[in-house]
Amino acid sequence: MRLLIRRDGAAVSAEAARIVQDAMASLDYPVLGLSTGRTVTGLYQELSRSHAAGELDFSRVTTFNLDEYVDLGPDHPSSFARFMHVELFSKINLDPSRINVPDGLAPDLEAHCLDYEALIQSSGGIDLQILGIGTDGHIAFNEPGSSLGSRTRLKALTDETRRQNASSFGREEKVPRVAITMGVGTILEARSCLLLAIGRDKAAAIRDSIEGPVTSQITASALQLHPNVTVVIDEDAAHLLRRRSYYAQVEEAELEMANRSTPAER
Repeated sequence: MRLLIRRDGAAVSAEAARIVQDAMASLDYPVLGLSTGRTVTGLYQELSRSHAAGELDFSRVTTFNLDEYVDLGPDHPSSFARFMHVELFSKINLDPSRINVPDGLAPDLEAHCLDYEALIQSSGGIDLQILGIGTDGHIAFNEPGSSLGSRTRLKALTDETRRQNASSFGREEKVPRVAITMGVGTILEARSCLLLAIGRDKAAAIRDSIEGPVTSQITASALQLHPNVTVVIDEDAAHLLRRRSYYAQVEEAELEMANRSTPAER
């Protein structure tokens, strides 16, 4: 796991955009896993700007979103499908046929979860999965206690999660109680993962996910088992980490290795 600590949210977004762009440039037909929420809005703004400047082409990209609320359609103002349209999809040249967001209005929700999982597999799997993190350490809607081998499924939301998301609905009582979510096992099958966190309210979750034990009570901790994870956080989200100096040393060493010329170039 590579940990990058940046000055603030803007710097986190810029670093994340660079990572996404590098991943896209290395693949003919990139498959991106996308997240929603305030943490990724800056990233999507950076990607939109790069596209507008002619630096980034999404025409060959396929996307899969992590989750969606049950009983909300894509036109509902609080749906994740609507969030994605407003924050990213409407600003880039992504082929609508390559956009995949769970359908909260599917007539058979359990069958839809199985179909969504199968569609990820038939698309070749996810190359880069973008993730946020809840204050209780959950990724996607894999609430504490979720199986670390779980697949795309229906999940009941905790009161804490519903409180966190209440601002999008006006009040907590309007937040749906159930969502469709990729499972932890599904996420871990992505070839690489990019976890972002901004703000002091995420500091405990980041500490427990990176420096604590792997546990289903902190589902983001399962990322410790993945061979290719980059975590980008701001100073506020990093303030409870115990090994900050070591993470800085690792980043310096990696930069040194990247800048070192090969014998043939000397």
